[in-house]
Amino acid sequence: MSDVRFDGRVAIITGAGGGLGKTYALELGKRGAKVVVNDLGGSADGSGSGSSMADAVVKEITEAGGEAVANYDSVATPEGGEAITQSALDNFGQVDIVINNAGILRDKTFAKLSPEDLQLVIDVHLKGAFFVSQPAFRAMKDRGYGRFLFTASAAGIFGNFGQTNYGAAKMGLVGLSNVLAVEGAKYNIKSNVIAPIAKTRLTESLLGPAADALAAEQVTPISVYLVSEECEHTHEIYSVGGGRFARIFVGLAPGWFAGKGVQPSVEDVRDNMDQIRNPEDYTIPSSIADETKLLFELFKD
Repeated sequence: MSDVRFDGRVAIITGAGGGLGKTYALELGKRGAKVVVNDLGGSADGSGSGSSMADAVVKEITEAGGEAVANYDSVATPEGGEAITQSALDNFGQVDIVINNAGILRDKTFAKLSPEDLQLVIDVHLKGAFFVSQPAFRAMKDRGYGRFLFTASAAGIFGNFGQTNYGAAKMGLVGLSNVLAVEGAKYNIKSNVIAPIAKTRLTESLLGPAADALAAEQVTPISVYLVSEECEHTHEIYSVGGGRFARIFVGLAPGWFAGKGVQPSVEDVRDNMDQIRNPEDYTIPSSIADETKLLFELFKD
């Protein structure tokens, strides 16, 4: 089979000055994409800024024969998001791919988490992805093509001690991606999510000795494939790290139905909790409409 190529495609990658984002930028550039390398150049907690990180990645891409431009805007404001997308349009005339990768950490236990630490993490991860993706989505609709990739985390999908702000923001990205997948379907816009486990400057201290087995480059193959023209999958989540790739999904169990027109009691729910919780014969709804349809089928029966 032929190689996966990105000739004629334009990709925006946020937080691409290092870690996962840098690996995506280099790989896409090597495979023919024109790349907007966005990075604020700040520290892991979101403070500070600088141009050197994005510039270095652009230099590496161009010296290898690719095309790339640097962008230093913050994703955390509507103006920044617009400017990042506009950078792609001004330099390359279109935007086909957005990989929302920018992130910071402000870890604290729930009882000690300050409103500022909550707001900053949500601003960068969740609102930042929204602010970049919305203008890009509009441009994609006009061309009838687009690919989005959102970077979630097991901290949100499964939970992790000391990361309430991060986990909430990351799970919010799953919801954002799901809606883009639904709204983008008729425009050939696909949207997927990864939950990576990788050694980066944000995670190195958290992973401990295991970090050495979790190179960022091991996340790159599925991320690049998911934003390719060949990929027809959408509305999905993938766990990836250390060379393992696995789908994560939200399933809906059959549950217990009290009966049409029946008003169940608290005791009825208590007595049927085993059936309510039984995961056997689950389905994977593709939208809220699927869930509602299953309920209405019970009313007809």
